[in-house]
Amino acid sequence: MSNASKFGKVAVLLGGKSAEREVSLDSGTAVLEALVRSGINAEAFDPQERSVTELINYDRAFVVLHGRGGEDGQIQGALEWLNIPYTGTGVQGSAIGMDKVKTKQVWQGSELPTAPYRIVTKNSNAQEIVSALDLPLIIKPVHEGSSIGMSKVEKVEDFADAIAKATEHDAVVMAEKWITGREFTVVILNGQALPVIRLQPPEDVAFYDYEAKYQRNDVEYGIPCGLSESEEKELQALALRAFQVVGASGWGRIDAMQDEQGKFWLLEVNTVPGMTSHSLVPKAAAAIGYSFDTLCVAILEQTLNGTAH
Repeated sequence: MSNASKFGKVAVLLGGKSAEREVSLDSGTAVLEALVRSGINAEAFDPQERSVTELINYDRAFVVLHGRGGEDGQIQGALEWLNIPYTGTGVQGSAIGMDKVKTKQVWQGSELPTAPYRIVTKNSNAQEIVSALDLPLIIKPVHEGSSIGMSKVEKVEDFADAIAKATEHDAVVMAEKWITGREFTVVILNGQALPVIRLQPPEDVAFYDYEAKYQRNDVEYGIPCGLSESEEKELQALALRAFQVVGASGWGRIDAMQDEQGKFWLLEVNTVPGMTSHSLVPKAAAAIGYSFDTLCVAILEQTLNGTAH
């Protein structure tokens, strides 16, 4: 690529210290290799191993740090302090997007559909929570991604164990009403909703969990997604709105469910989605003609045209 020099020296931020470190290393390595193949002067930068002050030696940053420290506004704040343009969502949108409760509050305030929930602790009355949300329900750490620490609860007796598992990862835990139906994801790239993907884990998996996301090869990804044309357009419009109201920008992903009555429910926003061989962003981009390399360059170009930070 003859104009690769316009990017200058690029730091690919990867690794970090969150529970998603290993996935971030995989994603970041894939992005780094794609940028280098495209002729861009890019280097890996792991903030766990180097001081972020060294970023002053780079012209821009491609953020592939998943989870806390990378997806919650912390690294974005450091980059803004150093006046280094970076890919994706800014400080505030990152902070909201990493917090499942704040995300839900913003969506509810914007009259967007998201499942009922309660913040819970180990002292919560299981029967009261079940009365409010019904069974089954799902217990989630509020500030984790990649389905880490999540459990489906089908019996009141399992409630305490699910909270204990979640609190290993986060001080704040939520119970959320279980939506029975089909799961979809919508990738957002440069203000456009890409073709919807249907996620279909195998029968022995309760939900699209960490193992299904990164380790199994028997998850089905449907493109086309099986929705009617009008339903797909409805979900794409809903996802774009959900992405925008939390303050997300550049690129990302919205996960959603369609219940058995056909209604869509928003699950969460991912402001630094995975970029591994199993990941959903490259699959959606491939459906509209992007190779992995052109996708990575397109995301990096956000740092030139003002759509990133």
